[in-house]
Amino acid sequence: MTAEPLEIHLTEPELARQLRRDVRLGLTARPKWLPPRWFYDARGSALFEEITRLPEYYPTRTERAILAAHAAEIARLTDAKTLIELGSGSSDKTRLLLDALYAGGGLGTFVPLDVSTSALARSTELIATDYPGVRVRGIVGDFSRHLDRLPAGGGRLVAFLGGTIGNLVPAERADFLRDMRAALAVGDWLLLGADLVKDPGLLVPAYDDAAGVTAEFNRNVLHVINRELGGDFDPAGFDHVAVWDAERRWIEMRLRARRAMRVRIRDLDLTVAFTDGEQVRTEISAKFRPADLPAELTAAGFVPRAGWTDPDRLFSVTLAQVGADQPARLAVREGE
Repeated sequence: MTAEPLEIHLTEPELARQLRRDVRLGLTARPKWLPPRWFYDARGSALFEEITRLPEYYPTRTERAILAAHAAEIARLTDAKTLIELGSGSSDKTRLLLDALYAGGGLGTFVPLDVSTSALARSTELIATDYPGVRVRGIVGDFSRHLDRLPAGGGRLVAFLGGTIGNLVPAERADFLRDMRAALAVGDWLLLGADLVKDPGLLVPAYDDAAGVTAEFNRNVLHVINRELGGDFDPAGFDHVAVWDAERRWIEMRLRARRAMRVRIRDLDLTVAFTDGEQVRTEISAKFRPADLPAELTAAGFVPRAGWTDPDRLFSVTLAQVGADQPARLAVREGE
């Protein structure tokens, strides 16, 4: 069986306009910033896949272990007929959910949403081949803008994995969860993967590995600007910085200028001055206490139903439902 033609709600010209807008806004702000979405061209995606295999980077393998241990329970609790994945990429971990739902015989549709047309085309064809009888509907879109394009119908389970929820500042998280609630119907489900607060001695190396892969990933945004907008950044002129902000409970990734410099971005007709040591924030990755996400989900109109973590309490997976009843008590269980 082949996947259905992709539904395109985010075109390449629109992405190009977003890049221009973000770079102009971010590099003329004080302090400077760049959104993390622009890490992920083909090279950046490959670097991130390498990061997920590093010994310091616990989130991917820990979330996978939680899903492996509890996918059958998630399938039983939700009895989902449609599985939707936001920011799907290769849908690697999501196959654990697909396997469990497919084994139950009730899964009818899989809907991955991602900004990359090429990546989505590859992954949907593979999924369609591996899960005969399941309708595969890929949506090219942005989870911050296109939740209203998700297919209607009962029995939906939306998976938002990888700790991506942590890339949003609190106000953005609140907006996202409210929009997600509005896009779903009573009885539908949301599955969230989120990283937990922990010792900075374990946390910081996950974003500043000894091999320097994360540093190269961070600098990749400068390569993207050079290629797409005619920039003349010297990526080697910037150091990678990862800082734990205990008050805000998030990691900040930054690029720090090694010297004073002026960078020309031809397509924006923009020259950007950097002082020696000036930093550009490129990503935040918020970490959560066990009660944080259930509280945020409840405030957005969800009912937390179940949660799981690993034995070391490094990472969590939370299952919530759109319900008309009052919020239920959430029991978070450790993995085996």
